[in-house]
Amino acid sequence: MIIAYHNTKNIIELANASAFSVDKVKGNSIVEVLIQVAEAYPDEILIWCHQSLKGQLNISEIEQLFHHKKLLFSYNPSKIPYMDATIGYVDMSHFAGINSDVSFGTWQMSSAVGGIHSTVLLAVKNQVSFDKNFDYFLCSLAKLAMPKGLLCYSEPKLLKQKVATTLPKASAFTLFRFVKQHYKTQWVFLLMLNLFLYERKFPLLPFLFSFFFKNRTNLNVNLDSIQVQSSMKVVDQSTVDVIIPTIGRKDYLYDVLKDFSKQTLLPNTIIIVEQNPKEGSESELDFLTNKEWPFQIQHVFTHQTGACNARNLALDQTQSEWVFLADDDNRFDGSLLSNIFSKIEQYGNPVMTTAYPQKNEIKKHQKVVQWPTFGAGNSFVRRDVLENIRFNKGYEFGYGEDGDFGMQLRNQGFDVLYLPEPEILHLKAPMGGFRTKPVLQWQNDKIQPKPSPTIMLYQLLHHSAAQRNSYKTTLFFKYYRLQSIKNPFKYFAHFQKQWNSSVFWANELRKQNEI
Repeated sequence: MIIAYHNTKNIIELANASAFSVDKVKGNSIVEVLIQVAEAYPDEILIWCHQSLKGQLNISEIEQLFHHKKLLFSYNPSKIPYMDATIGYVDMSHFAGINSDVSFGTWQMSSAVGGIHSTVLLAVKNQVSFDKNFDYFLCSLAKLAMPKGLLCYSEPKLLKQKVATTLPKASAFTLFRFVKQHYKTQWVFLLMLNLFLYERKFPLLPFLFSFFFKNRTNLNVNLDSIQVQSSMKVVDQSTVDVIIPTIGRKDYLYDVLKDFSKQTLLPNTIIIVEQNPKEGSESELDFLTNKEWPFQIQHVFTHQTGACNARNLALDQTQSEWVFLADDDNRFDGSLLSNIFSKIEQYGNPVMTTAYPQKNEIKKHQKVVQWPTFGAGNSFVRRDVLENIRFNKGYEFGYGEDGDFGMQLRNQGFDVLYLPEPEILHLKAPMGGFRTKPVLQWQNDKIQPKPSPTIMLYQLLHHSAAQRNSYKTTLFFKYYRLQSIKNPFKYFAHFQKQWNSSVFWANELRKQNEI
Protein backbone atom coordinates (compact mmCIF):
# COMPACT_ATOMS: atom_id res chain seq x y z
CA MET A 1 0.00 0.00 0.00
CA ILE A 2 1.36 3.41 -1.06
CA ILE A 3 -0.07 6.60 0.42
CA ALA A 4 0.10 9.95 -1.37
CA TYR A 5 -0.57 13.03 0.73
CA HIS A 6 -1.52 16.14 -1.26
CA ASN A 7 -2.62 19.77 -0.98
CA THR A 8 -5.34 19.52 -3.72
CA LYS A 9 -2.84 20.57 -6.44
CA ASN A 10 0.32 18.55 -5.87
CA ILE A 11 1.50 15.46 -4.02
CA ILE A 12 3.71 16.59 -1.14
CA GLU A 13 4.60 13.25 0.47
CA LEU A 14 4.67 9.56 -0.46
CA ALA A 15 4.62 6.85 2.18
CA ASN A 16 5.90 3.30 1.52
CA ALA A 17 7.41 4.24 -1.86
CA SER A 18 11.13 4.28 -1.13
CA ALA A 19 12.08 3.85 -4.79
CA PHE A 20 10.12 6.89 -5.87
CA SER A 21 11.16 10.48 -5.17
CA VAL A 22 8.50 13.20 -4.90
CA ASP A 23 11.17 15.85 -5.56
CA LYS A 24 11.68 14.50 -9.09
CA VAL A 25 8.04 15.06 -10.05
CA LYS A 26 7.47 18.53 -8.60
CA GLY A 27 5.10 20.51 -10.77
CA ASN A 28 3.33 17.42 -12.09
CA SER A 29 -0.38 17.05 -11.39
CA ILE A 30 -1.63 14.58 -8.79
CA VAL A 31 -2.98 12.30 -11.51
CA GLU A 32 0.31 12.28 -13.44
CA VAL A 33 2.26 11.34 -10.31
CA LEU A 34 -0.20 8.58 -9.39
CA ILE A 35 0.17 7.10 -12.88
CA GLN A 36 3.95 7.16 -12.51
CA VAL A 37 3.71 5.53 -9.09
CA ALA A 38 1.41 2.86 -10.55
CA GLU A 39 3.98 2.15 -13.27
CA ALA A 40 6.71 1.79 -10.64
CA TYR A 41 4.47 -0.33 -8.36
CA PRO A 42 2.06 -2.18 -10.68
CA ASP A 43 0.58 -4.44 -8.00
CA GLU A 44 -0.12 -2.04 -5.15
CA ILE A 45 -3.06 -0.26 -3.62
CA LEU A 46 -2.65 3.50 -4.16
CA ILE A 47 -4.17 5.75 -1.50
CA TRP A 48 -4.53 9.53 -1.68
CA CYS A 49 -5.24 11.74 1.32
CA HIS A 50 -5.50 15.49 1.76
CA GLN A 51 -2.81 16.72 4.12
CA SER A 52 -5.41 18.08 6.56
CA LEU A 53 -6.82 14.55 7.02
CA LYS A 54 -3.53 12.73 7.54
CA GLY A 55 -4.23 12.00 11.20
CA GLN A 56 -7.69 10.64 10.40
CA LEU A 57 -6.66 8.18 7.66
CA ASN A 58 -7.90 4.76 8.77
CA ILE A 59 -4.98 2.72 7.46
CA SER A 60 -5.96 -0.46 9.33
CA GLU A 61 -9.24 -0.75 7.34
CA ILE A 62 -7.90 -0.18 3.85
CA GLU A 63 -6.60 -3.63 2.88
CA GLN A 64 -9.87 -5.21 4.03
CA LEU A 65 -11.85 -2.74 1.94
CA PHE A 66 -9.87 -3.71 -1.18
CA HIS A 67 -11.10 -7.30 -1.23
CA HIS A 68 -10.49 -7.39 -4.99
CA LYS A 69 -8.73 -5.15 -7.51
CA LYS A 70 -11.61 -3.71 -9.53
CA LEU A 71 -12.61 -1.16 -6.86
CA LEU A 72 -12.48 2.61 -6.45
CA PHE A 73 -13.13 4.18 -3.05
CA SER A 74 -13.22 7.74 -1.83
CA TYR A 75 -14.87 9.74 0.92
CA ASN A 76 -15.79 13.38 1.33
CA PRO A 77 -16.35 14.39 4.98
CA SER A 78 -18.12 17.55 3.80
CA LYS A 79 -21.92 17.53 3.59
CA ILE A 80 -21.75 18.84 0.02
CA PRO A 81 -20.02 16.64 -2.59
CA TYR A 82 -17.77 18.04 -5.31
CA MET A 83 -20.72 18.14 -7.73
CA ASP A 84 -23.56 19.63 -5.70
CA ALA A 85 -27.27 18.80 -5.91
CA THR A 86 -27.70 20.62 -9.24
CA ILE A 87 -26.25 17.57 -11.02
CA GLY A 88 -29.64 16.02 -10.22
CA TYR A 89 -31.17 18.13 -13.00
CA VAL A 90 -29.24 15.85 -15.37
CA ASP A 91 -28.60 12.55 -13.56
CA MET A 92 -31.67 10.99 -11.97
CA SER A 93 -29.99 7.79 -10.80
CA HIS A 94 -29.01 7.15 -7.19
CA PHE A 95 -25.36 7.16 -8.35
CA ALA A 96 -25.50 10.98 -8.50
CA GLY A 97 -26.12 11.25 -4.77
CA ILE A 98 -24.44 9.92 -1.66
CA ASN A 99 -25.59 8.50 1.65
CA SER A 100 -22.42 9.49 3.50
CA ASP A 101 -23.24 7.39 6.57
CA VAL A 102 -22.69 4.03 4.83
CA SER A 103 -20.72 2.49 1.98
CA PHE A 104 -22.66 3.76 -1.03
CA GLY A 105 -22.28 3.21 -4.77
CA THR A 106 -21.68 6.47 -6.62
CA TRP A 107 -19.53 8.13 -9.26
CA GLN A 108 -19.22 11.18 -6.98
CA MET A 109 -15.60 10.69 -6.01
CA SER A 110 -13.51 13.01 -3.83
CA SER A 111 -9.92 14.12 -3.54
CA ALA A 112 -10.25 14.22 0.26
CA VAL A 113 -9.33 10.57 0.72
CA GLY A 114 -9.59 7.51 -1.47
CA GLY A 115 -7.88 4.60 -3.13
CA ILE A 116 -7.54 2.55 -6.29
CA HIS A 117 -5.45 -0.42 -7.37
CA SER A 118 -2.50 0.26 -9.68
CA THR A 119 -3.85 -2.17 -12.26
CA VAL A 120 -6.93 0.00 -12.81
CA LEU A 121 -4.92 3.16 -13.39
CA LEU A 122 -2.61 1.34 -15.78
CA ALA A 123 -5.61 -0.06 -17.69
CA VAL A 124 -7.14 3.39 -18.27
CA LYS A 125 -4.05 5.59 -18.58
CA ASN A 126 -4.20 5.74 -22.38
CA GLN A 127 -7.95 6.40 -22.50
CA VAL A 128 -8.89 8.80 -19.70
CA SER A 129 -7.58 12.38 -19.78
CA PHE A 130 -5.19 13.42 -17.02
CA ASP A 131 -7.19 16.40 -15.76
CA LYS A 132 -5.19 18.70 -13.52
CA ASN A 133 -8.26 19.08 -11.33
CA PHE A 134 -8.02 15.89 -9.27
CA ASP A 135 -11.68 15.89 -8.19
CA TYR A 136 -12.80 16.25 -11.81
CA PHE A 137 -10.52 13.42 -12.89
CA LEU A 138 -11.86 11.10 -10.19
CA CYS A 139 -15.52 11.83 -10.99
CA SER A 140 -14.84 11.44 -14.71
CA LEU A 141 -12.99 8.15 -14.20
CA ALA A 142 -15.81 6.73 -12.07
CA LYS A 143 -18.55 7.90 -14.44
CA LEU A 144 -16.80 6.36 -17.46
CA ALA A 145 -15.58 3.16 -15.82
CA MET A 146 -18.64 2.14 -13.78
CA PRO A 147 -20.48 0.81 -16.88
CA LYS A 148 -17.27 -1.12 -17.73
CA GLY A 149 -17.19 -2.96 -14.40
CA LEU A 150 -15.30 -0.68 -12.00
CA LEU A 151 -17.11 -0.73 -8.65
CA CYS A 152 -17.09 2.77 -7.14
CA TYR A 153 -18.06 3.70 -3.60
CA SER A 154 -18.21 6.51 -1.11
CA GLU A 155 -16.67 4.76 1.92
CA PRO A 156 -16.78 6.36 5.41
CA LYS A 157 -14.44 3.68 6.80
CA LEU A 158 -11.54 5.43 5.05
CA LEU A 159 -11.51 7.95 7.90
CA LYS A 160 -11.47 7.28 11.64
CA GLN A 161 -14.05 10.01 12.10
CA LYS A 162 -15.61 12.87 10.16
CA VAL A 163 -13.72 16.13 10.51
CA ALA A 164 -14.44 19.56 9.10
CA THR A 165 -12.16 20.40 6.19
CA THR A 166 -12.26 22.83 3.29
CA LEU A 167 -12.39 21.05 -0.06
CA PRO A 168 -12.94 22.26 -3.63
CA LYS A 169 -16.46 22.45 -5.09
CA ALA A 170 -17.35 22.43 -8.77
CA SER A 171 -18.18 25.81 -10.30
CA ALA A 172 -21.00 26.35 -12.80
CA PHE A 173 -18.37 26.15 -15.57
CA THR A 174 -17.18 22.78 -14.26
CA LEU A 175 -20.73 21.48 -13.91
CA PHE A 176 -21.68 22.30 -17.50
CA ARG A 177 -18.38 20.91 -18.75
CA PHE A 178 -18.96 17.65 -16.88
CA VAL A 179 -22.45 17.30 -18.31
CA LYS A 180 -21.20 17.95 -21.85
CA GLN A 181 -18.41 15.39 -21.51
CA HIS A 182 -20.36 12.59 -19.80
CA TYR A 183 -23.99 12.80 -20.99
CA LYS A 184 -25.81 13.35 -24.26
CA THR A 185 -25.64 16.93 -25.50
CA GLN A 186 -29.38 17.42 -25.00
CA TRP A 187 -28.78 17.36 -21.24
CA VAL A 188 -26.71 20.55 -21.44
CA PHE A 189 -29.81 22.32 -22.73
CA LEU A 190 -32.06 20.66 -20.16
CA LEU A 191 -29.67 21.66 -17.37
CA MET A 192 -29.90 25.26 -18.54
CA LEU A 193 -33.69 25.07 -18.75
CA ASN A 194 -34.07 23.48 -15.32
CA LEU A 195 -31.77 26.03 -13.68
CA PHE A 196 -33.90 28.80 -15.17
CA LEU A 197 -37.25 27.21 -14.29
CA TYR A 198 -36.49 26.18 -10.73
CA GLU A 199 -33.67 28.46 -9.57
CA ARG A 200 -34.16 31.50 -11.81
CA LYS A 201 -30.55 31.24 -12.94
CA PHE A 202 -29.32 31.73 -16.49
CA PRO A 203 -25.59 30.83 -16.59
CA LEU A 204 -25.03 31.66 -20.24
CA LEU A 205 -21.20 31.68 -20.21
CA PRO A 206 -20.83 28.24 -18.53
CA PHE A 207 -23.41 26.91 -20.99
CA LEU A 208 -21.51 28.24 -24.02
CA PHE A 209 -18.12 27.30 -22.55
CA SER A 210 -19.16 23.64 -22.30
CA PHE A 211 -19.33 23.28 -26.09
CA PHE A 212 -15.56 23.66 -26.36
CA PHE A 213 -15.18 20.20 -24.78
CA LYS A 214 -15.54 16.83 -26.46
CA ASN A 215 -17.81 14.14 -25.14
CA ARG A 216 -15.91 11.30 -23.43
CA THR A 217 -18.54 8.54 -23.40
CA ASN A 218 -17.19 6.87 -26.54
CA LEU A 219 -13.79 6.23 -24.97
CA ASN A 220 -12.75 2.58 -25.07
CA VAL A 221 -12.28 1.95 -21.36
CA ASN A 222 -11.49 -1.76 -20.99
CA LEU A 223 -10.97 -3.40 -17.59
CA ASP A 224 -11.47 -6.99 -18.73
CA SER A 225 -7.81 -7.89 -18.15
CA ILE A 226 -8.21 -7.27 -14.39
CA GLN A 227 -9.20 -10.52 -12.73
CA VAL A 228 -11.66 -10.41 -9.83
CA GLN A 229 -11.40 -12.81 -6.90
CA SER A 230 -12.72 -11.42 -3.65
CA SER A 231 -11.08 -12.16 -0.32
CA MET A 232 -14.37 -11.29 1.39
CA LYS A 233 -16.16 -14.33 2.80
CA VAL A 234 -19.88 -13.87 2.22
CA VAL A 235 -20.80 -17.54 1.69
CA ASP A 236 -20.44 -20.07 4.47
CA GLN A 237 -23.11 -22.75 4.10
CA SER A 238 -24.30 -22.20 0.50
CA THR A 239 -27.90 -22.76 1.58
CA VAL A 240 -30.80 -20.89 0.02
CA ASP A 241 -34.52 -20.43 0.56
CA VAL A 242 -36.66 -19.42 -2.41
CA ILE A 243 -39.69 -17.15 -2.14
CA ILE A 244 -42.36 -17.16 -4.86
CA PRO A 245 -45.61 -15.17 -4.81
CA THR A 246 -48.24 -16.59 -7.15
CA ILE A 247 -51.82 -15.99 -8.20
CA GLY A 248 -53.69 -18.08 -10.75
CA ARG A 249 -50.66 -19.35 -12.70
CA LYS A 250 -50.63 -23.00 -11.68
CA ASP A 251 -48.93 -24.39 -14.79
CA TYR A 252 -46.14 -21.80 -14.78
CA LEU A 253 -45.44 -22.41 -11.10
CA TYR A 254 -45.23 -26.16 -11.70
CA ASP A 255 -42.59 -25.60 -14.42
CA VAL A 256 -40.56 -23.40 -12.06
CA LEU A 257 -40.60 -26.09 -9.38
CA LYS A 258 -39.46 -28.68 -11.93
CA ASP A 259 -36.50 -26.41 -12.80
CA PHE A 260 -35.61 -26.18 -9.10
CA SER A 261 -35.84 -29.96 -8.74
CA LYS A 262 -33.12 -30.34 -11.41
CA GLN A 263 -30.60 -28.06 -9.70
CA THR A 264 -27.14 -29.43 -9.00
CA LEU A 265 -27.33 -27.39 -5.78
CA LEU A 266 -30.83 -27.81 -4.40
CA PRO A 267 -32.62 -25.11 -2.40
CA ASN A 268 -33.43 -25.93 1.21
CA THR A 269 -36.97 -24.60 1.16
CA ILE A 270 -39.30 -23.02 -1.39
CA ILE A 271 -41.84 -20.73 0.22
CA ILE A 272 -44.90 -20.25 -1.99
CA VAL A 273 -47.46 -17.58 -1.15
CA GLU A 274 -50.66 -18.34 -3.07
CA GLN A 275 -53.24 -15.57 -3.30
CA ASN A 276 -56.92 -15.91 -4.11
CA PRO A 277 -59.24 -13.04 -3.13
CA LYS A 278 -62.42 -15.12 -3.48
CA GLU A 279 -63.88 -15.79 -0.05
CA GLY A 280 -64.22 -19.49 0.71
CA SER A 281 -61.76 -20.44 -2.02
CA GLU A 282 -59.10 -23.07 -1.47
CA SER A 283 -55.71 -23.80 -2.98
CA GLU A 284 -55.52 -25.06 -6.56
CA LEU A 285 -51.89 -26.15 -6.15
CA ASP A 286 -52.54 -29.87 -5.65
CA PHE A 287 -49.09 -30.83 -7.00
CA LEU A 288 -47.45 -29.34 -3.90
CA THR A 289 -48.62 -32.34 -1.87
CA ASN A 290 -49.40 -35.11 -4.35
CA LYS A 291 -45.93 -35.06 -5.90
CA GLU A 292 -42.56 -35.60 -4.25
CA TRP A 293 -40.06 -32.78 -4.34
CA PRO A 294 -36.36 -32.91 -3.38
CA PHE A 295 -36.74 -29.87 -1.13
CA GLN A 296 -39.13 -28.67 1.52
CA ILE A 297 -42.13 -26.64 0.38
CA GLN A 298 -43.83 -24.16 2.69
CA HIS A 299 -47.20 -23.17 1.30
CA VAL A 300 -48.98 -20.03 2.49
CA PHE A 301 -52.53 -19.45 1.26
CA THR A 302 -54.09 -16.01 1.65
CA HIS A 303 -57.15 -14.13 0.45
CA GLN A 304 -55.20 -10.87 0.58
CA THR A 305 -53.74 -10.01 -2.81
CA GLY A 306 -50.65 -7.94 -3.50
CA ALA A 307 -47.07 -8.87 -4.32
CA CYS A 308 -45.61 -6.69 -1.54
CA ASN A 309 -47.65 -8.42 1.14
CA ALA A 310 -46.99 -11.87 -0.35
CA ARG A 311 -43.24 -11.39 -0.49
CA ASN A 312 -43.15 -10.03 3.04
CA LEU A 313 -45.06 -13.08 4.33
CA ALA A 314 -42.49 -15.31 2.63
CA LEU A 315 -39.48 -13.31 3.86
CA ASP A 316 -40.69 -13.73 7.44
CA GLN A 317 -40.37 -17.51 7.07
CA THR A 318 -36.89 -17.74 5.54
CA GLN A 319 -34.19 -19.53 7.56
CA SER A 320 -31.31 -20.35 5.19
CA GLU A 321 -28.13 -18.34 4.72
CA TRP A 322 -29.34 -16.86 1.43
CA VAL A 323 -32.71 -15.87 -0.04
CA PHE A 324 -33.64 -16.11 -3.72
CA LEU A 325 -36.46 -13.70 -4.56
CA ALA A 326 -38.05 -15.45 -7.52
CA ASP A 327 -41.23 -15.29 -9.58
CA ASP A 328 -43.68 -17.88 -10.82
CA ASP A 329 -42.92 -17.29 -14.51
CA ASN A 330 -39.14 -17.83 -14.41
CA ARG A 331 -37.23 -20.55 -16.27
CA PHE A 332 -33.57 -21.54 -15.86
CA ASP A 333 -31.18 -24.43 -16.29
CA GLY A 334 -29.98 -26.92 -13.70
CA SER A 335 -26.76 -25.09 -12.85
CA LEU A 336 -28.34 -21.76 -11.89
CA LEU A 337 -27.87 -21.93 -8.10
CA SER A 338 -24.36 -23.40 -8.18
CA ASN A 339 -23.23 -20.81 -10.75
CA ILE A 340 -24.79 -17.99 -8.75
CA PHE A 341 -22.87 -18.98 -5.63
CA SER A 342 -19.64 -19.11 -7.62
CA LYS A 343 -20.25 -15.52 -8.76
CA ILE A 344 -21.14 -14.42 -5.24
CA GLU A 345 -17.87 -15.83 -3.91
CA GLN A 346 -15.95 -14.26 -6.78
CA TYR A 347 -17.27 -10.75 -6.10
CA GLY A 348 -17.85 -10.95 -2.34
CA ASN A 349 -21.13 -9.02 -2.49
CA PRO A 350 -24.24 -9.90 -0.43
CA VAL A 351 -26.80 -8.72 -3.03
CA MET A 352 -26.92 -9.94 -6.64
CA THR A 353 -29.49 -9.32 -9.38
CA THR A 354 -29.26 -11.53 -12.47
CA ALA A 355 -29.88 -10.83 -16.12
CA TYR A 356 -33.62 -11.27 -16.70
CA PRO A 357 -34.27 -11.28 -20.45
CA GLN A 358 -37.56 -12.19 -22.07
CA LYS A 359 -37.65 -14.72 -24.89
CA ASN A 360 -35.58 -13.57 -27.92
CA GLU A 361 -34.50 -10.42 -26.08
CA ILE A 362 -30.86 -9.41 -26.49
CA LYS A 363 -29.09 -8.51 -23.25
CA LYS A 364 -27.82 -4.93 -23.23
CA HIS A 365 -25.34 -5.40 -20.39
CA GLN A 366 -22.52 -7.92 -20.64
CA LYS A 367 -20.42 -7.01 -17.58
CA VAL A 368 -20.81 -7.27 -13.83
CA VAL A 369 -21.73 -3.73 -12.82
CA GLN A 370 -23.37 -1.75 -10.05
CA TRP A 371 -27.07 -1.89 -10.82
CA PRO A 372 -29.36 1.17 -10.64
CA THR A 373 -32.41 -0.83 -9.60
CA PHE A 374 -33.31 -4.21 -8.07
CA GLY A 375 -35.13 -7.26 -9.42
CA ALA A 376 -37.84 -8.58 -7.11
CA GLY A 377 -38.11 -11.75 -9.22
CA ASN A 378 -34.45 -12.45 -9.99
CA SER A 379 -32.27 -11.49 -7.02
CA PHE A 380 -30.18 -13.24 -4.37
CA VAL A 381 -29.67 -11.61 -0.97
CA ARG A 382 -27.89 -12.88 2.13
CA ARG A 383 -30.60 -13.32 4.75
CA ASP A 384 -28.92 -11.38 7.56
CA VAL A 385 -28.93 -8.32 5.29
CA LEU A 386 -32.74 -8.49 5.15
CA GLU A 387 -33.33 -8.32 8.89
CA ASN A 388 -34.79 -4.79 8.82
CA ILE A 389 -35.86 -4.63 5.17
CA ARG A 390 -39.29 -5.46 3.76
CA PHE A 391 -41.34 -4.50 0.72
CA ASN A 392 -43.09 -1.20 1.25
CA LYS A 393 -46.88 -1.67 1.10
CA GLY A 394 -47.31 1.90 -0.07
CA TYR A 395 -46.41 0.56 -3.54
CA GLU A 396 -49.01 -2.24 -3.50
CA PHE A 397 -50.81 -2.55 -6.87
CA GLY A 398 -48.54 0.12 -8.32
CA TYR A 399 -44.95 0.47 -9.48
CA GLY A 400 -41.68 1.00 -7.68
CA GLU A 401 -41.64 -1.58 -4.89
CA ASP A 402 -38.58 -3.38 -6.23
CA GLY A 403 -36.66 -0.13 -6.78
CA ASP A 404 -37.56 0.97 -3.24
CA PHE A 405 -36.41 -2.39 -1.86
CA GLY A 406 -33.08 -1.90 -3.60
CA MET A 407 -32.71 1.59 -2.12
CA GLN A 408 -33.44 0.24 1.35
CA LEU A 409 -30.57 -2.19 0.85
CA ARG A 410 -28.21 0.54 -0.38
CA ASN A 411 -29.10 2.84 2.51
CA GLN A 412 -28.06 0.04 4.85
CA GLY A 413 -24.69 -0.09 3.06
CA PHE A 414 -25.33 -3.05 0.73
CA ASP A 415 -24.77 -2.47 -2.96
CA VAL A 416 -26.66 -4.30 -5.73
CA LEU A 417 -24.52 -5.95 -8.41
CA TYR A 418 -25.83 -7.12 -11.77
CA LEU A 419 -24.73 -10.50 -13.13
CA PRO A 420 -24.95 -11.00 -16.92
CA GLU A 421 -24.40 -14.73 -16.36
CA PRO A 422 -26.10 -16.96 -15.35
CA GLU A 423 -29.36 -15.56 -16.61
CA ILE A 424 -33.00 -16.25 -15.73
CA LEU A 425 -35.56 -16.31 -18.52
CA HIS A 426 -38.60 -14.17 -17.76
CA LEU A 427 -41.60 -15.61 -19.58
CA LYS A 428 -43.68 -12.54 -18.79
CA ALA A 429 -46.70 -14.79 -18.40
CA PRO A 430 -50.17 -13.30 -18.78
CA MET A 431 -52.05 -12.50 -15.60
CA GLY A 432 -53.49 -15.56 -13.94
CA GLY A 433 -57.08 -15.98 -12.87
CA PHE A 434 -58.75 -14.84 -9.64
CA ARG A 435 -57.58 -11.29 -10.20
CA THR A 436 -59.79 -8.34 -9.41
CA LYS A 437 -58.86 -4.83 -10.39
CA PRO A 438 -57.86 -3.01 -7.20
CA VAL A 439 -59.87 0.04 -6.22
CA LEU A 440 -57.32 2.83 -6.00
CA GLN A 441 -57.99 5.71 -3.63
CA TRP A 442 -57.68 8.29 -6.38
CA GLN A 443 -59.38 6.55 -9.26
CA ASN A 444 -62.59 8.61 -9.03
CA ASP A 445 -60.84 11.98 -8.70
CA LYS A 446 -61.75 14.52 -11.37
CA ILE A 447 -58.06 15.38 -11.79
CA GLN A 448 -56.16 12.14 -12.18
CA PRO A 449 -52.64 12.19 -10.69
CA LYS A 450 -49.66 12.15 -13.02
CA PRO A 451 -47.30 10.44 -12.51
CA SER A 452 -48.78 7.52 -10.60
CA PRO A 453 -48.70 8.24 -6.84
CA THR A 454 -46.51 5.18 -6.29
CA ILE A 455 -43.96 6.58 -8.73
CA MET A 456 -44.16 9.89 -6.91
CA LEU A 457 -43.71 8.09 -3.59
CA TYR A 458 -40.42 6.70 -4.86
CA GLN A 459 -39.44 10.19 -6.03
CA LEU A 460 -40.17 11.69 -2.61
CA LEU A 461 -38.33 8.97 -0.71
CA HIS A 462 -35.23 8.51 -2.85
CA HIS A 463 -34.69 11.47 -5.17
CA SER A 464 -33.39 14.97 -4.48
CA ALA A 465 -35.48 18.07 -5.18
CA ALA A 466 -33.42 18.71 -8.33
CA GLN A 467 -34.02 15.15 -9.56
CA ARG A 468 -37.77 15.46 -8.96
CA ASN A 469 -37.90 18.77 -10.78
CA SER A 470 -35.97 17.36 -13.72
CA TYR A 471 -38.36 14.41 -13.84
CA LYS A 472 -41.24 16.90 -13.87
CA THR A 473 -39.73 18.77 -16.82
CA THR A 474 -39.14 15.65 -18.92
CA LEU A 475 -42.60 14.28 -18.04
CA PHE A 476 -44.18 17.54 -19.21
CA PHE A 477 -42.55 17.31 -22.63
CA LYS A 478 -43.03 13.56 -22.92
CA TYR A 479 -46.83 13.69 -22.55
CA TYR A 480 -47.53 16.98 -24.31
CA ARG A 481 -47.90 15.34 -27.71
CA LEU A 482 -49.96 12.44 -26.30
CA GLN A 483 -52.82 14.40 -24.75
CA SER A 484 -55.71 16.39 -26.16
CA ILE A 485 -54.95 19.87 -24.75
CA LYS A 486 -52.77 21.51 -27.41
CA ASN A 487 -52.68 24.99 -25.94
CA PRO A 488 -49.35 24.83 -24.03
CA PHE A 489 -50.52 27.24 -21.31
CA LYS A 490 -53.73 25.33 -20.63
CA TYR A 491 -51.78 22.07 -20.74
CA PHE A 492 -49.27 23.38 -18.19
CA ALA A 493 -52.08 24.45 -15.82
CA HIS A 494 -53.69 21.01 -16.14
CA PHE A 495 -50.36 19.23 -15.80
CA GLN A 496 -49.57 21.19 -12.62
CA LYS A 497 -52.88 20.09 -11.08
CA GLN A 498 -52.10 16.47 -11.98
CA TRP A 499 -48.62 16.77 -10.47
CA ASN A 500 -49.99 18.31 -7.26
CA SER A 501 -52.56 15.52 -7.02
CA SER A 502 -49.78 12.94 -7.36
CA VAL A 503 -47.76 14.61 -4.60
CA PHE A 504 -50.84 14.69 -2.36
CA TRP A 505 -51.64 11.00 -2.81
CA ALA A 506 -47.99 9.98 -2.48
CA ASN A 507 -47.87 11.72 0.88
CA GLU A 508 -51.13 9.99 1.86
CA LEU A 509 -49.58 6.62 1.01
CA ARG A 510 -46.58 7.61 3.08
CA LYS A 511 -48.77 8.45 6.10
CA GLN A 512 -50.98 5.38 5.75
CA ASN A 513 -47.99 3.06 5.67
CA GLU A 514 -45.95 4.97 8.27
CA ILE A 515 -43.00 5.46 5.93
